[in-house]
Amino acid sequence: MSNGPMPEPGGFDEEVYLRLNPDVLMAVAAGKFRTGREHYERFGRTEGRPIIAPGALPPDKVVMISPTGQGHEKPRPPAGAVDGVKLSGAGGIYITGWVNDALDRLDCIDLYFSGWSISFSGANLARVRRPDAEIHTAIVPHPCGFWGFIHAARRLSSGMCSAVLRLKSGAELHLMLTVEAVDDQELRNIALAGLAQAAYFGNPYFAAVASIDSAIGSQLVDFNQTLTRRAVNGPYIERFGHTRAAYKGSIIVCLYGRPEYMFLQQALFSRLPGIQDYEFIYVCNSPELAELLLKEARRCALIYGLDMTLIVLAANAGFGAANNLAARHARSKRLLIMNPDVFPYDTAWAERHSAVLEALPPERTALFGVPLYYDDGSLMHAGMYFEMDTSPSFTGGRRQETSLLRVEHYGKGAPPGTPRFLHPRPVPAVTGAFISVDQGWFDTLGGFTEDYIFGHYEDADLCLKSLEAGRAPWLHDVRLYHLEGKGSTRQPAHEGGSAVNRWLFTRSWGEMVTEGLLGPAPLHPLLAAEEVA
Repeated sequence: MSNGPMPEPGGFDEEVYLRLNPDVLMAVAAGKFRTGREHYERFGRTEGRPIIAPGALPPDKVVMISPTGQGHEKPRPPAGAVDGVKLSGAGGIYITGWVNDALDRLDCIDLYFSGWSISFSGANLARVRRPDAEIHTAIVPHPCGFWGFIHAARRLSSGMCSAVLRLKSGAELHLMLTVEAVDDQELRNIALAGLAQAAYFGNPYFAAVASIDSAIGSQLVDFNQTLTRRAVNGPYIERFGHTRAAYKGSIIVCLYGRPEYMFLQQALFSRLPGIQDYEFIYVCNSPELAELLLKEARRCALIYGLDMTLIVLAANAGFGAANNLAARHARSKRLLIMNPDVFPYDTAWAERHSAVLEALPPERTALFGVPLYYDDGSLMHAGMYFEMDTSPSFTGGRRQETSLLRVEHYGKGAPPGTPRFLHPRPVPAVTGAFISVDQGWFDTLGGFTEDYIFGHYEDADLCLKSLEAGRAPWLHDVRLYHLEGKGSTRQPAHEGGSAVNRWLFTRSWGEMVTEGLLGPAPLHPLLAAEEVA
């Protein structure tokens, strides 16, 4: 008995096919197909498109037209491909490809290996544009591309893999693949760069964040946590200068990719009266710079005479974990988190910082920031507040709204002496470019949250934890320069990491912020008495 497809009863009628399938008629009129027959041969047969007109239609009644051969012909494989599957030692699995599922949605992608298998849910895959494959989805605009990420949290064997793309109708596409084994750090970078650089319909940033909301975001955060724990395990630590039992403060600076700022900071801060009461702790997220930084640290100690500790990590642990590790090696009760591109505004800076701590009550100094200035003298930062951005998308004919929190800086770009931005006051948050925090309070808050990837939003997260625990961040007029964005080199993976972080920050704090912390004049009880216009 033959298992082949049933013949089309009565043959194919071009006029009838176009009448019964108006979307195809429009596609032919637009020149996307030469004829209805061409569409039918490429897509219509597999999709079960009707080709036989019903008899006389009864008036005022809906008549459902059954697809030709439905129940007799097995759905044909969809047009599509799996471009690649990458697997890392920590169990990260990354898949990319495309499929024509504009009319028959993708259900799942199953991967079968020797000894294990996994299924990527179609609902959890990120959907993107694929211009190279859009000729196969010419009927309607459709994000036919996909990528997915799962953290299996265990070592898995790679090699050959059998992949099956399954559509909701039961249609399947079977493929054989060779899986590429990659380093964990490389896989994280590939996935994050893919998130940032993919093509989307609508607002690309919000579409990118929406694409990871159902599952991929959580998987990337979980995978990053594994890499972070490994990166801070067994660091190399060397101290330079004199050895003291305690200091007034520990200035912690996280370095990534730009070693020259350590020498420059030491040169400029060494001129300040009272700076000898502070120690510097540099933590390096770029292990390839270890030899150079060790030489520079010895040179700085000989030339400028400041006490310094250098901590070199095995890999990039990100801003939060690197600073938390440095805090555990601090020899003071005061932590000063500082970017490498931050420099003193005047020679009295160290004395003024110490005076704030000595003169003010603990509730005003537990955690505070300071005004930061651009190199042209204009104000860059005088505290931060929160806004919520919402963007709709209409992919696939469905409206979806994505809302994301955003931080804004009070007085950004204002003249340097604008009084209303400089007077001491509680603020919703301060930037991680400079945070002065009591170490006991920092420990009570659990330090920086280490869930964020690379660096972005850890500062606002810490400030909200402080507000939640009953102490508002403050701003005190102890000015610094900040060459914003110059302390490291941004790569596509960092942009992807920032998108994940903004999604995570919104998920973690969206409810609290919308209940009294939105806008430059928030209504939170710890802040309402000190509104800033």
